[in-house]
Amino acid sequence: MIARLGGAYEIIEVDSPLDALSQMARQPFDGIFVDGDHLAEAFQMERLLQSDRILEGMPDGVVLLDAENVIIWGNGRLREWSGQESVVGENFYKVMGSPEILGPDFCPFQTAIATGRSSASTLRTSENQYFQLHVAPVREADGAPRHLVVTVRDVTSQMLQQQKLEAIHKAGIELAELSGQELSEMSIEDRIELLKSDILHFTKDLLNFDVVEIRLLDQQEGKLEPLLAVGMTDAAAGRELYAKAEDNGVTGFVAATGKSYLCEDTTEDPLYLEGSHGAKSSLTVPLILHDEVIGTFNVESPQPRAFTESDLQFLEIFTRDVAVALNTLELLVAEKAGATAESVDAIHAAVALPIDVILNDAVNVMERYIGHEPQVVEQLQRILRNARDIKQVIQKVGQTMTPSQATIAQGRPRGDRHKLRDHRILVVDGDQSVRGAAHNLLERYGATVETAHDGNEALRMVRNMRLDGGYEVIISDIRLDDMGGYDLLIKLQDFIDPVPMVLMTAFGYDPGHSIVKARQAGCIHVLYKPFRLDQLLETVQKVLKVPTDVASS
Repeated sequence: MIARLGGAYEIIEVDSPLDALSQMARQPFDGIFVDGDHLAEAFQMERLLQSDRILEGMPDGVVLLDAENVIIWGNGRLREWSGQESVVGENFYKVMGSPEILGPDFCPFQTAIATGRSSASTLRTSENQYFQLHVAPVREADGAPRHLVVTVRDVTSQMLQQQKLEAIHKAGIELAELSGQELSEMSIEDRIELLKSDILHFTKDLLNFDVVEIRLLDQQEGKLEPLLAVGMTDAAAGRELYAKAEDNGVTGFVAATGKSYLCEDTTEDPLYLEGSHGAKSSLTVPLILHDEVIGTFNVESPQPRAFTESDLQFLEIFTRDVAVALNTLELLVAEKAGATAESVDAIHAAVALPIDVILNDAVNVMERYIGHEPQVVEQLQRILRNARDIKQVIQKVGQTMTPSQATIAQGRPRGDRHKLRDHRILVVDGDQSVRGAAHNLLERYGATVETAHDGNEALRMVRNMRLDGGYEVIISDIRLDDMGGYDLLIKLQDFIDPVPMVLMTAFGYDPGHSIVKARQAGCIHVLYKPFRLDQLLETVQKVLKVPTDVASS
């Protein structure tokens, strides 16, 4: 048959129906001859082509590629994304606008062909669209894959949302990063204007809100004092408002209840009081610090229903950092330069243990979700990072903003005596005063301190911290609510070798000879309560193997 046709037609022979489909995508043919051995495969390919109508309604793109990345079949979704009438016969990357490959696999097609295993990657187009690829090789009769099935998912909204969350987090940190040199040269009024300017900058450029009003709550009088008003009418900016659920507009309601309020249409909402001229919708969230409302943050739009649940989420996240920045500035303004160190200590003391509780709870929940809900684990990891970032920012503020004379007067370590800087220490004790003292004493020397209430909580914290390098010193009371310090040492040895343990005990208190057994198990460092600061520092430095020349303050 082929010999007879060869005189009148150009004959192209291929090994499989998939190869035939690849050739048909590149050029037209007058006919197709299928050998009997390949009839079953050919019928399967025909059904695949007919299923295009079924797959057309899928939100994802599905395409079949050959080894040269040429599209030989697809469900048509790429036509919509690319704006082309036909994509068959075209190079996949060209159809997608020659996008940037973000990984994790930077050669997903070649990897799948070469290894015979599936691969994945993310593409970013010049128009800032993001597409997630899943590439699976098609098993051939001879075992060597020559074709790929690729699913393409538009993940633009998820990626942009993640980028915005990261930008908001970065902006929040920048709000707290006030230069000590700049502040020492600025008046109180200038400091306030600097912070207001930074808040307005991030609100406009990051959140795209043009009308902004911030009020701070006078805790004694319950009055909401205007701090910043952009785009508001003069009457609205000067209006007296109180933290009351009635007769004080949306702002008063939010301050009184501590709940965010989305006003979709101002003409139909009885709570709304005119703010910006012609406003048709508004979004108001409370400024909350330590579970206490310290003010309100309000944005408005001339369009009805202009704000979404995503806007609400983004603004609530941003205002957490705004609240911290405003509170930090308020404390600084209230103090004289010589007492700035005390202000920073007050801020740190107020947040250190509550942040530890957040860390403890997040680690506890995360351990229960590992292997079950990746998205929940990712969100909890972000909470852990954010909580630790807040502590680092406060420490950085304390280091950069504390005047040198005040530092020396209060007995703080000079810069050349920060032997513990950036070292990670876990303190395990059921007594809150001990945990608080650990923060106060060790963090003034630059250490990063986290605490746990009991042994099981300590084990979870240590397991989680292993991903970030682990704790370099673990200080534990010999008697915990759920186990002894020696028992904790033995459990830690299951995944840490050696355990950088320091045991604390009162003089004469050693039930069951725990200290003796702990020394035999490798713990050679013991602190006897009550201990002096120089003893604590010397012991910690021995564990860290750094010079023990830090003098007592």
